[in-house]
Amino acid sequence: MELSHCRVLAVDDTKLNLDILVNSLGADYELAVALDGVTALKMVQASPPDLILLDIMMPGMNGYEVLAKLKSRPETRAVPVIMISALSDLHTKSRGFQLGAVDYVSKPFEVEELRARVRTHLSLAQAHKDLRRHNEILEEKVRERTRELILTQQATIESMAALAEYRDPETGLHIHRVKGYVTLLAEELRSLPNYAGLLSRDYIEILALSSPLHDIGKVGVPDQILLKPGPLNADEFREMQRHTDYGRNAILSVQKKLGSMPFLKIAEDIVYTHHEKWDGTGYPRGLAGTDIPLSGRIMALADVYDALISRRVYKAPFTHTRAMEIIIDGAGTHFDPDLVSVFGEFAPGFRQVALFNSESDEQREALMC
Repeated sequence: MELSHCRVLAVDDTKLNLDILVNSLGADYELAVALDGVTALKMVQASPPDLILLDIMMPGMNGYEVLAKLKSRPETRAVPVIMISALSDLHTKSRGFQLGAVDYVSKPFEVEELRARVRTHLSLAQAHKDLRRHNEILEEKVRERTRELILTQQATIESMAALAEYRDPETGLHIHRVKGYVTLLAEELRSLPNYAGLLSRDYIEILALSSPLHDIGKVGVPDQILLKPGPLNADEFREMQRHTDYGRNAILSVQKKLGSMPFLKIAEDIVYTHHEKWDGTGYPRGLAGTDIPLSGRIMALADVYDALISRRVYKAPFTHTRAMEIIIDGAGTHFDPDLVSVFGEFAPGFRQVALFNSESDEQREALMC
């Protein structure tokens, strides 16, 4: 904006002083005047100017009081104020600066000095506005770029997870249900004192984003084992267990190319540890208790609940009530007791997630029981 388009408000209880200001500045700027502080504040509230020339010694509300009110309001805090007064002692000047004035001009006015100071502070104010606007544009570009990256990550993750789903047709909407369970469990767990510092909003978002990858390693399991319609023998089960290694190796290979990223680290923990058990009898490493990453403990409960309420070649869907009983019985052995406690309290939310992403009438009927 050109300085000639800037709006200046002059506030002084003496009409002669206002006439001098109008004659000095009126040809260069859009100039408005006020004879008292109350009127000035009403004018500023209706339309904030680009700069204010403010007399100190006025009856009623003095310049200091007006300045304090201007600086207390977010919409006028950034408007530069030049104090004007016949008083020129250090105390008078310093008080104005302490309240937020940008400059001080003594009466009687030196016209060229007054014009120079007004021009300087309007230029500075305009530069600050331009900088703020530039920063706002940059911030919006960063937000937009971040949104694009998140969407790209999500699309990539879901595409990778879909590969595992295509290999194992029984799972269907499993990854969508599990994502919902994980989010619900983490959000509720966050209310507990021991977890509030661990489960930030960002962590929960990344946890949910990464959760579909938990079984990505199944792409490395031979079809005759992954798709076998009957029980697996010991050798076959050992091979099936290796899907945690296959998945972790896939994530690690991505990390080598892209570097350390929070969502990849959480994805690695989920992929590698979601079959570990609280009592140390799980796989692949036999981790126990809090040695199992929190993301893996959360995924373990979510994954088992969904397996229980889903049809498999070897079983029909369990009812929601029966799935709850099995998980609650597994507290302290299979599952983290804190997670089971939260699950027990908010299990209806799990049922709603499952119903919303149900695959068959059979599953829906089981979930209602």
